[in-house]
Amino acid sequence: MSHIVIPSHWRVKRSTPFFTKDNIPPSLLTHHNTAEGIYGQICVMQGTVIFYGFADEQATEPEKRIVINAGEFAVSPPQYWHRVELSEDAQFNINFWSEKDHEGSKVMQQSKVHNQPIANLFEDSDR
Repeated sequence: MSHIVIPSHWRVKRSTPFFTKDNIPPSLLTHHNTAEGIYGQICVMQGTVIFYGFADEQATEPEKRIVINAGEFAVSPPQYWHRVELSEDAQFNINFWSEKDHEGSKVMQQSKVHNQPIANLFEDSDR
């Protein structure tokens, strides 16, 4: 996972605010996937984030376990099932990369897994 290269002509289309144990959206801690045509780049500023990757939606055991320390990042490819786990002091954000101009499109506003606007997944992040 951490060696996945985002194509050089792709661009960041959206970034999340910084998340900690106190404000992470619960959906990121559970089995979910990256949208079609979107790479997710998890960037850790402090502490540690553990990324668990799954072969498919039904998988219960991860096929990948990547420890992402402060100053490091890992990339989740489009439509890859995963979840994260945080250290007590973790602080991270996610950049969403796309080849196409998805600005304002449903791809950048909706999660296929949670079937609700992405903004709604992160609205409780100010807890």
